[in-house]
This record gives sequence, C-alpha cells and structure tokens, in this order.
Amino acid sequence: MAEAGSRETLSTDVLIVGAGPSGLAAAIRIKQRHPEIAVTVVEKAAELGGHILSGAVMDPAGLDALIPDWRLKGAPVGPDVTRDTYHLLTEKHDFALPHLLVPPQLKTRDGVIVSLGNLVRWLGEQAAGLGVDIFPMTAAVDVLSSGKGPVRGIITGDLGRDHEGNPKPGFAEGIALEAKYTLIAEGARGSLAKQIIGAHQLAREPQKYGLGIKEVWEIPAEKHQQGRVDHYLGFPLDNATAGGGFVYHAEDRKLYVGLVTYLDYADPTLSPFDEFQRFKTHKSVAPLLEGATRLSYGARAVTAGGWQSIPTLAFPGGGLIGCAAGFMNAPRLKAIHNAILSGIGAADAVAEAIGKGRQHDLIKDFGHRIMATGIASELQGVRNVKPLWTRLGTVLGALAGGVELWSSAILGHSLLGTLHHGKPDYQGLRSKGTLPARTYAKPDGKLTFDRASSVYLANLAHDEDQPVHLRLADPAMPVRDNLPVYGEPAPLYCPAGVYEMAEEAGAPVFRIHAANCVHCKTCDIKDPAQNITWVPPEGGSGPNYSGM
Repeated sequence: MAEAGSRETLSTDVLIVGAGPSGLAAAIRIKQRHPEIAVTVVEKAAELGGHILSGAVMDPAGLDALIPDWRLKGAPVGPDVTRDTYHLLTEKHDFALPHLLVPPQLKTRDGVIVSLGNLVRWLGEQAAGLGVDIFPMTAAVDVLSSGKGPVRGIITGDLGRDHEGNPKPGFAEGIALEAKYTLIAEGARGSLAKQIIGAHQLAREPQKYGLGIKEVWEIPAEKHQQGRVDHYLGFPLDNATAGGGFVYHAEDRKLYVGLVTYLDYADPTLSPFDEFQRFKTHKSVAPLLEGATRLSYGARAVTAGGWQSIPTLAFPGGGLIGCAAGFMNAPRLKAIHNAILSGIGAADAVAEAIGKGRQHDLIKDFGHRIMATGIASELQGVRNVKPLWTRLGTVLGALAGGVELWSSAILGHSLLGTLHHGKPDYQGLRSKGTLPARTYAKPDGKLTFDRASSVYLANLAHDEDQPVHLRLADPAMPVRDNLPVYGEPAPLYCPAGVYEMAEEAGAPVFRIHAANCVHCKTCDIKDPAQNITWVPPEGGSGPNYSGM
C-alpha cells in the first residue's frame, strides 16, 4: 500500500479492478440505476476477456438479474445444456451416476455452455454503452492508501522498464486512480485482494484453491453432441487427491475439455498438467478427440473454500467481489452467476452510500447486500462437501458428500453442522520419499502434449526485457530448503513451464522463465515456503485467450 507521491492523480466515483463478470456486473448495475455516478474499470489484459478462463456451464440466474433480456440483446452464449451426467472413473471403467440420484444442489436449471471470454467482451460493450470508462492494458499494482487508513484507489503499473527496473525510452510512470469507493474484482488470488485481506485482517478461514486446466478442441461433426455436459470424479487423480474433469460439447463442434486439481494435494511429485494429459487418454474421453484439432490451452486458479472461506467483504473504502472473495460453488463447479450477483449487491450498496454523500468509509451492510442476492443460501447448502473430500478421499468423500447433500435437501439443514478446512493448501505437501515418486509418459503430440506446445496456444505476450513479475522473497530458498525436502515442486505444479531446476558447474540452480507465465497464480498459492509472490507484470502482458 502506498501514497500517490508525485504521480499524476485522476479521480472517479467508483473504481473497479478487473473486467470479469463481477466487475462488469457492478459497473453495469450502477449505471443502470444511477447514470450520474462515474464508474471506471481497469483491466490488466490487452483486451477484455484475454486473461479470463472458465469451464464453462453458466447458471443464467446472475445474467437474468442483471440484464433480463440478455438473449434478445445478443449475449454470446452457446447451447442450452441438454444432458448433464456425473461419472466416477477408474483407470479402465466409467460408472455414470443415475440422474435421479444426483442431489438437487448439483443440478443447474436452464444451464448454458459459454465461452466466458466472449461473454465478458459482450458485458464490456454493455457497460461502455451505459457510459462506463474501461481501460484495458492497465495493471493495478498497488493500493492507494495512507498507512493503515482507508483504501482510496489504486496505483497503476509503470510502462517501459527493463529487466533491472530501469526506465527505457518511452517510459511512462503509472498513475494514481482515486475513487470514493474501490471494488476489487481481480479473480482468485488477486494481488491487491491479497494485500487488502492481510492489511485489514479480513480472512476468517484459509481459502482453498484448485488449478483448472482447459483445452478447446474442434471435433468431427459425427462425434459432437451439442449441449451435452459430462463431469468426472476419480481417474486420473488418485483417491487422496481431490478434483475432477469435465467435457462440454459447445457450439460449432467445439469441445471444452478440462481438469481441476485441488491444491491441497500431498504428493510433491504430482503434476496437475500431466494428470490432465492422462485424463484425455481415458476411454470415455480419448475417442472424442480422434481426428480433432486442439485450438486453445489455458490454466487458472479457482477458489474452492466456499462458505467457510469467504472473508469479511467490506473494508474502509470499498469491498471484495467475485472470485476475489471466493463465491465459487465447488461441488457444482459454478461461479459465474455468483460473480454477477455479487457485483449487483455491491453496486447497490456503493451507489446508496455515494447518494448519501459518503466516501472512503466502511459500508457496513456491504456484505449483507451481496449475500442477500442468493449467494449465502447456495454456498451454505454445499459447505461441507469440499471438507469431506479432503478428509475422506475421492470415493468415500463423494459418497459422504452425496448423503450430506440429500439429507440437507430433505431436512433443510446439515446434520454435520459446519466442517472446517483447517490448514491452507501450501501446508498440505509431504516431504519427498514419504510417497512413491510419480512418473509420466512422454506426450504423443496428438492427444497428449508438453507444456511448451500448450503454452504456445495461450498466445502469450511478455516483453523479455521487463521486470520479472514472479518475486522470490529469498532467492536461495528453492535450492536450499525446498529441493532437499520436497524435490522443489514448482516445475511440477506450474502448468506453464515457468520454473526449472537446472545445473550449473555441477550445482543445482532454480530458474524462472517469466515469459511463459499464464497468470494462473498456482505458485503464489502452492509454494510450500510461501516464498513466491505473483505481482502483475506490465499492462497487456500475459495470455490472450481465444474462445476460453
């Protein structure tokens, strides 16, 4: 947190950090009801939707509340879900759960398959049409604040510094953007949210995370079943590793294939990227990809802690919304609708405060306004599923979770009360040698791939001569501490080939290839020493996802 100093300062009424579904929903809602309020949105990607990634089957409840006639206005959503099946996979078998046994909390009424990137671009157009000022290529790198005082806005990143941090020709210093209220909508593990949650002691229980990896394929027409949705538990992940896969048949012969690996796993030799490659080899998935073309690849951390891990949402000068706050429904694998609903609730609270002449203070009913949109009742109803997975493993956890959901649906309350998550994800790793080391097959280049060829499809743009945005508090720690205890897991948990253990003059060295980063934030979450901090690179850097 910093003062503006000599930087140029610009002012607005409401400043929103992040042009995702929650941030744009908040901007739209304010302008729908209070056109006189000035709203500014900053986004670090080169264009809206460039950094965003989701499965995605969307519950339309959020969009219905924000823009009721979204279909008539041409929102770029894909097909309606025609079939949604849950499976338990073993290495050689596929057990489909009968639809009648699926708990009602896991079903999505009127679900639609979407590209979240395309939807966000459309929401940006709606916001701009209402008079919202949107600035892409603008990285928010610090919080504008005086010591422990209220948040008064943000500081944007400098443009044109070299690898050592020195100004290059054409250098432009970042500016201070000041606002009456600032909404943090950065997504999971946002850098400013991390600062603010710590500085204002907003955390209640550790947030839990998963790493979602996704590919978009174009498949032969005879294999495409538009609107079909399949969710998978089990293979390739072992019983001690929570997570699951998905295959969605989107429009135009597109197939969305992905795997979420929850980051509280214990084995330091596990590679979520390579587990995803294994997922595609299962007999229920591989035939769909025969004769298909891989179009896109991406990865992103998702929140998974649910109800127990939601922090206090309001801080002096603003609040947290969307996945920055953790409104993901992990059992349903749904977050978009709650992100939009949180933006609506936040917008109403902030607009009311401004209407009363207030600024930079604590909006006491901020959290209540958000939770009253339906988020609270939804997340409370599934709050024990993720703790059960963690404690009991995939098979027993899924069985116990199903019993918990059905009993809650029938009785109206949980028989278990509220189970807690306990320790944060980075504390879950066991030392090397306590578990058998994993080995992964060499990719075939047709169905399975390496990190380099995958990252190429993320359309990365990082200037090699810019400051490294992955910062080590202690540069010696990876080799000195992590290597002997864990084998240094960073090259394995990173899905983009950013980290490498190499050798120079017979000694191990830890290398960072920051230009490969897809901004998934896994390293910031999973590093067992909490030695790595992800900060936004120069605005416009990073992936430029297409159709994700």
